[in-house]
Amino acid sequence: MNSAWTEQLETATAHLAAHDPVLRNIINDAPLPSFTPHTNYYQELVESIISQQLSVKAAASILKRFKALFMSDFPNPAEILDESIETFRSVGLSRPKAAYIMDLAAKVLDGTVQFDHLDALSNEEVIEELIQIKGVGIWTVHMFLIFCMGRLDVLPTGDLGIKNGIQKLYGFKEKPTPEEMEAIAKKHHWHPYESVASWYVWHSLDNQPAIETVVAAES
Repeated sequence: MNSAWTEQLETATAHLAAHDPVLRNIINDAPLPSFTPHTNYYQELVESIISQQLSVKAAASILKRFKALFMSDFPNPAEILDESIETFRSVGLSRPKAAYIMDLAAKVLDGTVQFDHLDALSNEEVIEELIQIKGVGIWTVHMFLIFCMGRLDVLPTGDLGIKNGIQKLYGFKEKPTPEEMEAIAKKHHWHPYESVASWYVWHSLDNQPAIETVVAAES
């Protein structure tokens, strides 16, 4: 983690601790967030598709078997297209996920999907662009924005872990709606560091990002 990124995270945590007494208690006992921006966008999306609707342990197991199919550390799009859907199913991928990964690989190769301009786009523009990829929905792009691009102001309202955490921390009787989650963020001044606030909500549950069963949103 470079010093400039560490400084940004320290600024974010200081802001949140000053405005949200609930998060302040968590921040005081927790490390800085562990996510760091990187530019391996293609690999991140493939791995995100693999991990949808799976526990962290199950996703890691399938990803390991998937990568073992190839000689390289991670397959490039052409290598993926050289395999069949049945090959990917043999390592635990569902047929739809195998098809989504092959579709992504084909679109990267033919230039339909490009990544070199994403850094210049707003969060909403990145969402609009990437959800056009089969198998990529808003939750996947929210995770991409936070854990790959390092965008600091993303509130993943579709994530089950965030819903559970906000319910527990802020006294909701039931899981909060996206509107209620946004209201909490506004009330406690999470902007412009909603990603960092979300990380501490996850941390409070000793949890990882988790998606609800919303197949239609991710297909």
